[in-house]
Amino acid sequence: MRGGSSRGPYFDLRDLPSDSGLRDQALLRVMGSPDLRQIDGLGGADTVTSKVAMVRPSTLPGVDVDYLFAQIGISNPIVDTSPPCGNMMAGVGPFAIERGMVPVLKDETMVTIFNLNTKSTVEAIVQTPNGIVEYEGDTQISGVPGRGAPIVMNLYNQTGLKTGSLFPTSKKQETIDRYPVTLIDAGTAMLLLSAKALGLSGREDATRFTPHSRLMDTIEILRIEAGQRMGLGDVRDQVLPKVALLSPSIAGGNIRSQYLTPHALHPTHAVSGAIAIATALKIPGTVASEIANPSEEKANEIRIEHPSGWIDITLDIECQHGKWNIIRAGAIRTARKIMDGFVYVPDNII
Repeated sequence: MRGGSSRGPYFDLRDLPSDSGLRDQALLRVMGSPDLRQIDGLGGADTVTSKVAMVRPSTLPGVDVDYLFAQIGISNPIVDTSPPCGNMMAGVGPFAIERGMVPVLKDETMVTIFNLNTKSTVEAIVQTPNGIVEYEGDTQISGVPGRGAPIVMNLYNQTGLKTGSLFPTSKKQETIDRYPVTLIDAGTAMLLLSAKALGLSGREDATRFTPHSRLMDTIEILRIEAGQRMGLGDVRDQVLPKVALLSPSIAGGNIRSQYLTPHALHPTHAVSGAIAIATALKIPGTVASEIANPSEEKANEIRIEHPSGWIDITLDIECQHGKWNIIRAGAIRTARKIMDGFVYVPDNII
């Protein structure tokens, strides 16, 4: 399925090995990793097409399904279940409905999802006219050709998902190796810094972010130190914290973001990363709030520009006794079922 601006296989988690080590071996073979081309599997040789969603009926009260996301390494044999993926989550509702995990309603069906990666709850409202999932529609999202049926996603409990705190170092802005940064945990753990501070305009394309270039080596040094400061340990083989290079908007949005995955430029933008940036933009004293264009800011709607267009986030945030908290974050995505069938892995794995 395509979920938002990402793509990958969706599994019933119960069909995969219960042992996480065997499960990871199977997923690597499914995707064809490690191999830059992923020629021996379903991966698309790009970080946004080397993803897996796993879904099962939930035993939690008031929750329909559990969702586990995995980012599959391309050249490295890594299966990382530490980050969330809001784009792939857009396909979870349709998948759960079509697999009979959730009773379908007429017109639209709300699926309550528990994200196992972040221990947070999401509501996905899926269009189901006549009791059938509808993928066609008039909603367009940047980075995806054509249009589709809207999937409304309401995300709750998005504060401190990985570190337990919105600002893990208790600072809204600090310095790493002379670079002003904001370390924030909202939707996902992120390192935010100014593109200008790195000598960038904010308009560079993916060719500027080549692996092991001086720019990427500098960013990785900052990311590794950020991981230590945020309490995430040694993050060399992890994708968290993610990185966003921020610059002023150029097309009427609130801010522009070059989102790294973290070792390549994302062609569009992660939903979770957009939540982190939107949250930082709302809080005075952060790197994002100093770069953002406040004149374009609406009450709770934030438009984040990215290399392929923009992503809109609705954000309900409050500050009580000096402590900020995200009440709800919302986004609209689309999804499409591409195929349904079987994928084969060697017998000795399963």
